[in-house]
Amino acid sequence: MAERWHVTVDRRVCVGSGLCAGLAPEAFRLDPARRSHPVPGAREASERVREAAEMCPVEAIAIALADTGEAVFPLPE
Repeated sequence: MAERWHVTVDRRVCVGSGLCAGLAPEAFRLDPARRSHPVPGAREASERVREAAEMCPVEAIAIALADTGEAVFPLPE
């Protein structure tokens, strides 16, 4: 079975750059205030979603394994 991810966005930190929605429009939406939010529900692992998280200028995006909650990005130090 394919790995599934749970994606979150810390909207208190998000600055609305839109990089995430541009890189992975299937996973992120911008609201009228230009704050990002993930499309609801778990999703199949995707390099585009990981890239969006890595490219976020304020590190507002987190990815965890949907079944265990184990961090995928950012990795614990």
